[in-house]
Amino acid sequence: MSFTPAIAEQRFVLEHIVGLAEISPEAAEMADAVLEGAGQFAAGEWAPLDRLGDTDGPKWSENGVTMPAGFAEAYKAYVEGGWGTIGSPEAYGGQGLPVSLSIAVLETLGTANMGFALAPILTVGAIEALMHHGTPEQQALYLPKLATGEWTGTMNLTEPQAGSDVGALKSKAEPVGDGTFRIKGTKIFISFGDHDMADNIVHLVLARTPDAPAGTKGLSLFLVPKYRLDADGNPGAFNDVRVVSIEHKMGLHASPTCVLSFGDHDDCIGELIGGEMGGIRAMFTMMNNARLNVGLQGVQVAERATQRAVTYARERIQGVRAGAPAAIVEHPDVRRMLLRMKAQTQAARALVYYAFGQLDRGRAGDTAAQARVELLTPLAKAHGTDLGNEVASLGIQVHGGMGYIEETGAAQHFRDARITPIYEGTNGIQAADLVGRKLGMDNGGTLFGLLAELRGDAEDAELLRLIDACEEVARHLLGAETDDRLAASYPFLTMLSVTVCGWLMEESGRIAARSEGDPAFLKMKAAAARFYVEQIIPEAMGLKAAAMAPADVLYSIDAEAFAA
Repeated sequence: MSFTPAIAEQRFVLEHIVGLAEISPEAAEMADAVLEGAGQFAAGEWAPLDRLGDTDGPKWSENGVTMPAGFAEAYKAYVEGGWGTIGSPEAYGGQGLPVSLSIAVLETLGTANMGFALAPILTVGAIEALMHHGTPEQQALYLPKLATGEWTGTMNLTEPQAGSDVGALKSKAEPVGDGTFRIKGTKIFISFGDHDMADNIVHLVLARTPDAPAGTKGLSLFLVPKYRLDADGNPGAFNDVRVVSIEHKMGLHASPTCVLSFGDHDDCIGELIGGEMGGIRAMFTMMNNARLNVGLQGVQVAERATQRAVTYARERIQGVRAGAPAAIVEHPDVRRMLLRMKAQTQAARALVYYAFGQLDRGRAGDTAAQARVELLTPLAKAHGTDLGNEVASLGIQVHGGMGYIEETGAAQHFRDARITPIYEGTNGIQAADLVGRKLGMDNGGTLFGLLAELRGDAEDAELLRLIDACEEVARHLLGAETDDRLAASYPFLTMLSVTVCGWLMEESGRIAARSEGDPAFLKMKAAAARFYVEQIIPEAMGLKAAAMAPADVLYSIDAEAFAA
C-alpha cells in the first residue's frame, strides 16, 4: 500500500493547536517546505523498506548487527538530507528550529517506517542529555555528529534484574585515575544498540560507582562510545562493547533490540555525564523527551493503520447497499470504525503536538508552559500509545479475515504498536506519575489551571460535565491514601486525556467550520471533531466510578487467589 504523508493535517495542527507562528515566525514560514520535503523523502526512501524491515529484519553475528538491504543507504540519505538537524542546536550544526516542527518530520518518518524511525528518536534523546548535562568538551566532540545523525545514540537502563525498578541495576563503573571509568555490566532491551548504518554509536549508560549508595541515588550516567575517539575526534579503537544477541520480538522488527555486554575484556571506557551520582537526573532529561516521542509513535502507527484501512474499505466489494453490490466503506458499522480511527488519530496528534508546543514555549522561558508540559507528558505518552493500539486493532477489524493474514500488512501495525505502552516507562508508570507527582504540582494548581482554561473554552455540555468530573476526581485523589490514588490512576489518566483531547478536537471543529481550503479535508476534520465530541467524550464519563473507587477490592483476596 502506498504511503501518503499527513501534510494537511500536520499543517492544521501546527498552525491552530501548536501556534507555531507565535513560537517562531521563521519556522511557520518554512513549515510547508519542510513538511512537503519530509513527505517526499519518507515516501521515496523509508516507506518502501517498511515491509522488508518487518519480514527480513536485522541479523546478528559475532561482528555485530547488519540491517536489512537498503537501510544503510536510506539512513545515509536521511543524514545527507539534513533531516536530523531540524530541531538540533545551531551551535553544533543544527538548524535550531522549534521541536514542534521537528517532530512533524519525525511523525512522517515513523508513519512511513515506524521501526526505522526509532534510531533518530533515540539520537534526539542523547542530544538532550548532552545539551543539559554534558561537559563543554563532550558537547564539542559528540553533538555535531549526533545533530546530523552521522552517529546515533542509545539509552542503556534496563538489566535482567532491573526493569522498571531502575535502582536495582548492577552495572559497575570503576575509576581509571584519569577522569574516565571502566564500565562493566549487561544491558537488555537496547533499541538500535548496534547496527551498520553509522560510523559510531554513542551509548548513554547508567552504572554504579564504587561505594555508591543503593537505589537510584547511587546511579551515575556515562558516555560510552562504541569506538573511542582518536586525537582528531574520529572513531578509533573498539571500546569493548559487544552485542550478545538481538531479541525475537512480536513486532517492531526493523529495530534491532540488543543485549549489550560492556567490558567483557575489562577495556570499556566511559566518561561521566552530569557528575557522579547525578545519573537519574541526567537520564530523566533523556527519558522525558523520549516519552513524548513514544506518544508520537502512537500517532504514527494510527495514521498508517487508518490509511491502510481506508484504502481497503474503499476497494473491497462485499454485501449489498441500495440494491447493488457495494464497497464495505458504504456499510454503517465500517464507517463507524473508520470515523473512530480518524477521530482518535487526530485526537492523539493534537494532544502530542500540543504538548510539544508547550515544550517549545517552556524552553523560551514560559514557566507556566513548562509546568503544563510536565503535566501533559504522562497523558501524551500513555493515551497516545493506547490510541495507537486501538486504531491499529480497528484497522485489522476493518479488513476482516484478511486483516489477520500477514500479507495485507494490517497485522504489522498492531504488532508494532503493542510495545509502545510498555517501553520508556509503562503506561501504568505514567498513570502513577500523574497522580503521584504531577497532580500535586503547585498543590494542584497546574492541573486546576488547565481545567479552568478548558472550562472557559468548552461549549458541549458533555465536555463540560467531563471537565467537572475530572476536577472532582482530582480533588478526591489529592486527599486519598497512596494505594487508593494508584488504584484510580489509570482510569483518571484516561478521563483527563480524553478531556484535553476533547477540548482540542472541539476547537479544531470550530476552526474547520470557519476556514477556507480543501473542502474534503475540512469536511472530514469537522466530522471527526463532531464524532469525538458526541461519541468518545461521553464514554470517558463511564470511568469516573473506577477513578473514585478505593483500592480495597484489589486487596480483598491474596495473591494465591488469582490462580483459583
